[in-house]
Amino acid sequence: MIGFIGGTGPEGRGLALRFALAGEKIFIGSREKDRGIAVAQQISKHCPGSVEGGDNYEASNKADIVIIATPYAPQKDTINSLKSNLDDKLIINVIAPLSFNKGNISSIRVEDGSAALECQKLLPNSSVVSAFNNISAQDLLKKDKKIDCDVIICGDDEISKKIVMTLAEKISSVRAIDGGRLENSRYVEDLTALLLNINKIYKWHSSIKIVS
Repeated sequence: MIGFIGGTGPEGRGLALRFALAGEKIFIGSREKDRGIAVAQQISKHCPGSVEGGDNYEASNKADIVIIATPYAPQKDTINSLKSNLDDKLIINVIAPLSFNKGNISSIRVEDGSAALECQKLLPNSSVVSAFNNISAQDLLKKDKKIDCDVIICGDDEISKKIVMTLAEKISSVRAIDGGRLENSRYVEDLTALLLNINKIYKWHSSIKIVS
């Protein structure tokens, strides 16, 4: 089962929908149990029997793979509150630390280098992989929308990284790209701010594509 911590935001909902449509069992977690249940029920309309919902504790306890999809600000407190459930699990961090100021979107400097590196520091017994930072949440939420983009995946454990790459390619038309070690996640996270600013100028839902 894939559990979503902070799964009621656009990115969490979008990824949960796509993975449920691909046949994965999903648990939507939220700070508020009722909210997690409500979002799970919405997604279940498209894939009955595949999605459960509740609070973040339940999501972290029941899942084999945990996706952390909260905003950056509460990441540390959220992880610390769930640490006993997250130890020894595969953690996928999709967070891009962002600041919104007077219409401009910029990256937040993270002391540990990136949200994913901070997550790994907080969970030394878990395998943290960074992924899905640049994929459009709005496009993910449209279940029939073709997602023609690349997902850059960074991690220090090769087996964990391959698992996440396989999972990414369960979303139709998505290609997984090995982004190297987890320390490279800082560059991928920063790209999110650039893409969002481009989206604002051109009214797009842009993602990335690596060409050779």
